[in-house]
Amino acid sequence: MTLLYRIVLLALLLGSAGLQAEQLAVEARRGDGIYSLLRRYDLVAYGCNIDEFKRLNRLTNSSKLLVGYRYELPIEVFRYDGTSIRSTTGNDDWDRAVAIKEYNESLLASGLRESDYRQDMLLYVPYHIDHCSGNFSQVKREPDIVNLGENAGSEEELDRLKDRAADRQPIAVPDQVTLAGPRTFKIFGERYAQVPLIDRELAGRIFYIVAGHGGPDPGAVGRRGNHLLAEDEYAYDVALRLCRNILEHGGTPYMIIRDENDGIRDEEYLTPDSDETVWGGASLPRNQKSRLFQRSDIINALYEENLAKGIIDQTMIAIHIDSRHRGQRIDVFLYYPEGDLRGAHRAEQIQRTFSAKYDQYRPGRGYEGSVSERDLHMLRETKPSGVYIELANIANPSDQQRIIEPRNRQLLADWLLLGLID
Repeated sequence: MTLLYRIVLLALLLGSAGLQAEQLAVEARRGDGIYSLLRRYDLVAYGCNIDEFKRLNRLTNSSKLLVGYRYELPIEVFRYDGTSIRSTTGNDDWDRAVAIKEYNESLLASGLRESDYRQDMLLYVPYHIDHCSGNFSQVKREPDIVNLGENAGSEEELDRLKDRAADRQPIAVPDQVTLAGPRTFKIFGERYAQVPLIDRELAGRIFYIVAGHGGPDPGAVGRRGNHLLAEDEYAYDVALRLCRNILEHGGTPYMIIRDENDGIRDEEYLTPDSDETVWGGASLPRNQKSRLFQRSDIINALYEENLAKGIIDQTMIAIHIDSRHRGQRIDVFLYYPEGDLRGAHRAEQIQRTFSAKYDQYRPGRGYEGSVSERDLHMLRETKPSGVYIELANIANPSDQQRIIEPRNRQLLADWLLLGLID
């Protein structure tokens, strides 16, 4: 038993026999950041865990963790009463108990716990179970297990419920999972939530889709008549459409910047807002450097996690809209990281696709979009191979037509997909 376990166990044994809990604290390892530490304990998928971790340890978005320093995790440690999770925590919710049990078992399986909570009598309850919005468990109640009586809730009963639940389809599919048949993804909005699986051309490939700017930063701004055009809204809509396209062909996309109430929109003029979050639900900081590192840190943590599973083909795609002189018309152009041959190859594939489509649909017009190296944060600081895409000049009236027309935004996403499939 480690010193940490002895300290926590002693504190619990000396405390009252009620529902008193201690906060779990761990030492930061070399290379740990906020996201990598929380990901190790399976906490980073919930934004409220990230915010609570920073609150507990008085950290900011730009804070660095010190090696060997102890940080409190958003996990409470209860003294297990030997009867059930529900009686231990004073909450009779069955689904909640199942979720807590699964969390403790996952930590045991990954080696982050030395023994089962029924052996060392220490029950971990992560913060998101009670404080984050949304589902905390894939397991849902059935009508015949709602009224189980006073003595229900033993661990054997929870195992039985878990086995029965395994035979049922989950109500929602997590965004990073691709399964056969119709899938439902609320992020795309009600009209586009159902995503068919057309084929598996992108199976085994992972894409981190990053719509530029968001939150307190609308990015480049243009005007068309009385309408304000915000870069982050139009880049996000194209990014969503590309993400949905990837899912249709069996790939695994992560929408790093998210707006849970927008979805894919078929209007010309998209209303600007500032409620975007990042993967996991955390809000976007006001400081630009912090915003950039927030999203690159998330991508790097996901990259390492997927690489450990043996998935090598991973690509970061950043989608932006440029701003230049009103009279300057530009075609879609692309950047890749310095020295990244795979990124260069992907960018050139996309460029060739756009060139071919221009020849097909706009003969004689010609395509002048370029591909070049660029030292940009999202290319330099992310571990996967990357492509940075500028869709148009938001100030040019002709280029504006490329992004305000919803059919054109879908074409942009479709042609980007073809460039990735080739």
